[in-house]
Amino acid sequence: MSDNINEETLFLRLKEVLIPDLEASSEDAFSSFDCTSKSLNAYIELKCRHTHYSSLLIEKSKYDRLMEVANTNLMAPLYINSTPEGVWSFNLSKFDNITWTEQDNLPATTEFDNKEKVTKAVGFLPIEDGDRLFWT
Repeated sequence: MSDNINEETLFLRLKEVLIPDLEASSEDAFSSFDCTSKSLNAYIELKCRHTHYSSLLIEKSKYDRLMEVANTNLMAPLYINSTPEGVWSFNLSKFDNITWTEQDNLPATTEFDNKEKVTKAVGFLPIEDGDRLFWT
């Protein structure tokens, strides 16, 4: 995968190679998840990072919403991230000890035109605690 991948490209690659029943969320662009898989019994949030890090950022608000909808419907909450060095999947139900911190100067959104800087509660998921799905 290249470093300029976006969530649509990641979705199509996952569907083609690993998760044939992957379905895009029918909710709006600001929903708590991007897609679902019946075979994995999962709600999935996708994120593309254009730089590789040893720990990948997750917003607490996204984590909370994904955990809530997954727990309510007895499904797995998956967070799939791409970086220039590969794609990793994290089953968030296995992360009960995330340290949340306030981080300022973050973009209000990453894939939309709103470039306003805001403060967000964030945590970090170590790469070694995820499952590597693809190599680059």
